Amino acid sequence: MADAASADTSTHSTSARRRVGLLVTCLVDLMRPSVGFAAAKLLEDAGCSVGVPRQACCGQPAYNSGDRKTTREIAEQVIEAFAPYDYVVVPSGSCAGMLKVHYPQLFRNDPNWLPKAEAFAAKTFELVSFLVDVLGVTGVAASYEGSVTYHDACSGLRELGVKAQPRKLLATIDGLRLEEMREADVCCGFGGTFCVKYPAISNVIVGKKTEKPTCCSPAISVA
Repeated sequence: MADAASADTSTHSTSARRRVGLLVTCLVDLMRPSVGFAAAKLLEDAGCSVGVPRQACCGQPAYNSGDRKTTREIAEQVIEAFAPYDYVVVPSGSCAGMLKVHYPQLFRNDPNWLPKAEAFAAKTFELVSFLVDVLGVTGVAASYEGSVTYHDACSGLRELGVKAQPRKLLATIDGLRLEEMREADVCCGFGGTFCVKYPAISNVIVGKKTEKPTCCSPAISVA
């Protein structure tokens, strides 16, 4: 979206580099790998030491399909893979919500794994929330000439409280004009496996969402 985007590190010290494990997510890995590289750059510019351990899916598709056994097996692998890191950062509200909210629920009756799942959840953050709320980043060194509107993704907003943070950073980009979308917090219709199970309903939802996003019809929508 912007040229040469990097975190503004002027407001925090980099003397103690935080060890951050980046959970890339399936969609980023397979469809938008540039998002993963951009996330790593933002974190490194903010003074973090970034690692990408061997990883697979977070388990959300299995969880949403009711397969708790498989989801727990996946969750155990993820928790172990990210054990060496101070933080786990995810460039997706949906996947971050799965790790932070639902992993502890998976192991609520397992006295051996519940403490591990709770400790893992406590150090897990969505990317922009981590930059703003944990690292204290106040802006990004980037430029974009044009108008932008922001969509509040369901999981990020409702499970993680991500709302003001992305708008705070977008407002610091040179040349960018942020125009609020009508009903910015209404679902986009994706919902992970929802769009696969109920494509007709999903298409109607996204159709309404994109029909007239704002009064000024910005060229770029971000989420």
